[in-house]
Amino acid sequence: MNVLLIGSGGREHALAWKLAQSPRINTLYAAPGNPGIAAHATVADLNVSDHRAVIDFIRRQQIGLVVVGPEQPLVEGLADNIRTIGVPVFGPGREAAKLEGSKGFTKDLCARVGIPTARYFRVTSKDGALACLEDFAEGDQLRCVIKADGLAAGKGVVVAMTRAEAEDAVAALFNGGPAEAVIEEFLEGEEASLFVLSDGTSTASFGSAQDHKRVGDGDTGPNTGGMGAYSPAAVLTPELEERALGEIVRPTIDALTAAGTPYVGVLYAGLMLTADGPKLIEYNVRFGDPECQVLMARFDGDLLETLLAVAEGRLADLPAPAFSDNVALTVVMAAQGYPGTPQVGGAIGGIDAAEAGGALVFQAGTRMAGDALVAAGGRVLAVTATGGDVAAAQRRAYAAVDAIDFPTGFCRRDIGWRAIG
Repeated sequence: MNVLLIGSGGREHALAWKLAQSPRINTLYAAPGNPGIAAHATVADLNVSDHRAVIDFIRRQQIGLVVVGPEQPLVEGLADNIRTIGVPVFGPGREAAKLEGSKGFTKDLCARVGIPTARYFRVTSKDGALACLEDFAEGDQLRCVIKADGLAAGKGVVVAMTRAEAEDAVAALFNGGPAEAVIEEFLEGEEASLFVLSDGTSTASFGSAQDHKRVGDGDTGPNTGGMGAYSPAAVLTPELEERALGEIVRPTIDALTAAGTPYVGVLYAGLMLTADGPKLIEYNVRFGDPECQVLMARFDGDLLETLLAVAEGRLADLPAPAFSDNVALTVVMAAQGYPGTPQVGGAIGGIDAAEAGGALVFQAGTRMAGDALVAAGGRVLAVTATGGDVAAAQRRAYAAVDAIDFPTGFCRRDIGWRAIG
């Protein structure tokens, strides 16, 4: 079977690495791809925002499955357009993708169905947002979370711990003109990510992870797209996972099916494990990045068979997804300046040395400059290793990090610290 993988980041490199292991793969194409993905797939010169060009390519290359990695094409309706020509797609249609494309849409769905989540307000003006802040004040203290409504690559969230921080976030949000946002209560507890496959009717858990969003050690500094992750997340016990599935994920999928917009793909539920049980922080409509890297490092099945069954509505015919008992941990190496303006063009070496010890180095923001691999984005590499526990996986991952020569890069040195502590 010929397969087309859409995307160019570390998530897509991990998917390409795993898809290429399937005995059913004939040719794996990737668009637009990156130098790391090119080791496993034929990179296609294809503008994925041009849906007609994508469909023409699918027909020309006799593609039997399309796997859409990033959220933007899904929100723009690429999966819908491909399905019109009868080709299976792993990824939700435009309406179901609103779970990530609009935080307000998701919060309203939660309110309508009774899904546990943070108390919230939707705002469309600066004055309205400032007025809503008072609802989150407790005496002299004010804590809340301010989220831009649309896609923000994991960075459109401000956790305000003071009134001044909240007012500054509101001012920044509306500085460029009209905007929409959700302001919600600050939830306390451990965060965890739960991944669930859905073919629109059946569901299957697909592992858990814990991401590290803040740029600095000890979870300090601004939010990023993710500086590292490990899987499984031990804090999400089997009991809590079952509650999250029953109270949050399945009611969401049932609501979309009832609305005539069934969810097909992987649903990533970002959870806060509060004293009252799991509550939804937000949904993503694709594998996370860097969570995908640790999930693929642990997944023991045939990824092509699994994703094809989801796309064709046959998920119930497969056994439950199987994962290694080992822990996987990934450390993101980013370019200096991230999550602001990254320093691009920095040379990268030592990947072979890092992988010689058993690690996997997934490339995200990279490109070739002649014969040299250089940084081409904010998050550049995801250095991934496995071990019997979080501490062992962490040691192996950082040993691989230290083998990489990336002078203009940096990373956190404490991925997995909560679990180890």
